[in-house]
Amino acid sequence: MQPNHKNQRFAFASKKLWLAALLFAGAMGCTKDFLKPKPKSFYVPETAYNTPEGLNAALVACERNMRYEWYGDGAPIITQMLFSDVAVDGTTDKSGPAQDLNLLITPDAVVSGSDNADHNRIFWYWSEGYKGIKYANTVIFYIDEPDWDTTSAEEMAQRNAILGAAYFHRAYRYYDLCNEFGDVPWVGKIYDYPKLDFQSVKREVILQQIKKDLEFAAEWVPDNTDKGTVTKGAVLHLLTKVNLALGDFDDAIASASAVIDGGTYHLMTDRFGTDADDASKNVIWDLHQSENKSIAANKEALMLVIDKPDVDGKSGGISVMRQCVPEFYAAINTPAGNKGTTDKVGVEFDLTTMYGRGIGRCRPSNYSQFSLWDNDAGDLRHAPGNWVNMEDMVYNEPDLKRNDPPDHPADPYYGKHLQLHNSAGTLLCSDTIRCWFGWPYYKLYVPDNINSQPQGGNGDWYVFRLAETYLLRAEAYYWKGNLAAAADDLNKVKARAQAPLITAGQVNIGSILDERARELYYEEPRKVELTRIAYLFAKTGKPAYNGKTYSLDNFSTDNFFYDRVMEKNNFYKNNITTIHGDRYTMSPYHVLWPIPQKAINDNTQARINQNKGYTGAENNIPPLDKIPED
Repeated sequence: MQPNHKNQRFAFASKKLWLAALLFAGAMGCTKDFLKPKPKSFYVPETAYNTPEGLNAALVACERNMRYEWYGDGAPIITQMLFSDVAVDGTTDKSGPAQDLNLLITPDAVVSGSDNADHNRIFWYWSEGYKGIKYANTVIFYIDEPDWDTTSAEEMAQRNAILGAAYFHRAYRYYDLCNEFGDVPWVGKIYDYPKLDFQSVKREVILQQIKKDLEFAAEWVPDNTDKGTVTKGAVLHLLTKVNLALGDFDDAIASASAVIDGGTYHLMTDRFGTDADDASKNVIWDLHQSENKSIAANKEALMLVIDKPDVDGKSGGISVMRQCVPEFYAAINTPAGNKGTTDKVGVEFDLTTMYGRGIGRCRPSNYSQFSLWDNDAGDLRHAPGNWVNMEDMVYNEPDLKRNDPPDHPADPYYGKHLQLHNSAGTLLCSDTIRCWFGWPYYKLYVPDNINSQPQGGNGDWYVFRLAETYLLRAEAYYWKGNLAAAADDLNKVKARAQAPLITAGQVNIGSILDERARELYYEEPRKVELTRIAYLFAKTGKPAYNGKTYSLDNFSTDNFFYDRVMEKNNFYKNNITTIHGDRYTMSPYHVLWPIPQKAINDNTQARINQNKGYTGAENNIPPLDKIPED
């Protein structure tokens, strides 16, 4: 049982005072008593959280804020992707986007002023992480505000399910923070005073604590919950990630198996949902249509964020058709030398309505576009109709068909497929970074109910789904050396996509990361997972597929994260320069993001450490090796 906090006040809760309207009958009828305000109610913890319904309402803030990672202009998930092997920031018309990481990623720059679509969202992950922890701690802190009947098994199960959901949300935020920033402060309660003496806590200590919390949650959180809320499957899935992060590989296999073999969830292998009768589509298409993600027929979804037009905390849409689609309407000429494309809607070849008005912000690496699919041989995730290449589109600028000889003859390429070069080999696109690349259309097409030029409207999104659970268990088997079992799990995902299967001899962390890149593009926090794996190589000393071994002693100067990105991401590897003159750079210390300097400066009574490689790390002190009690 948690302690009762009826006599404490929650300093951070909104204390909205609803004043009664004062009706004046006239000067002769007034009395001093009548003039006193008579509040109808006070929004304070004792009244807000004294019922199960009140506590569940507080969890809505956790669920709502989870959604923001994938939604809006310059969604935070893009920052996860550009710090990885799969993508870079493709906006090339300005300095400021996170391209020259060596120059731009500093503790002073990672503040709210630069936390926007034109820079990066590192500060968002710090501030939103602790905001989510605060919301979860509110429920944990007030869990015994209701008068639970401790003799009732039903009431205690209800209490523990609510507490378990709050533990999940806190663990979800800490799992990310520990693989974004490393050692971070632990906030395990609600404070009724200004606390200025936080200290960094060892990453592994925090992971051990959230493992314990998730084990409690796994016992009590049910699966028969509303869409968008915490499920037992989601708890076990996150527990698997935490077990992996700790190197508890047997436990990771057990927690993943509890989801896979539990009978509630299964991979979607048959057609379903809104386009199920359309023979031109396939199950991969069905799985990723926004209308299908939260329907009862979808048994693969473990955790969703729900985004409907009337949902709490409007997102403005997911915007993936703006973020992840090339700026195809600019910088592309026909072989005849005329401007070839337009973003106008309603034209004969309406590319904007079909694909969205892209700006190329999330630009895939050559690895994501090409080498990842070298042996695709029918993989539905890269098949025509699901994947779009630039050559699939056509020259659609209406002015091309205007025939006003001799000054403006019609261009014979109108309506024909785009070409990157003319017959003489001359490049026809002046900005191939932003305007020329392929993308997974099946996943990034979201009908837009908000914008006249489609950008991606309201639509649900996966947080966790069973395909990733298989990939996590495959990874756990890899670390254990059971490559045959790892191949079996990888092949469950591959077979659904009709991709070539893998043998045990082909399994390594590279093949697992490849499958994650194919299956989880714009779903997984790629940087978080790469850093987690880099920690494991450094902790275990196991040789990676590149033949190297790593150590925690020099983690920020020599790590698997950096070597993987340099191997796969051609932009950082080759220091490619944009048309604006900015170079793509990255260094080994980017395995961890900088702790925002503002957080360090505001914490005036103790030391929050800075990560190595960034200014201020020379002032570090040993982090705490246990969870602080206060």
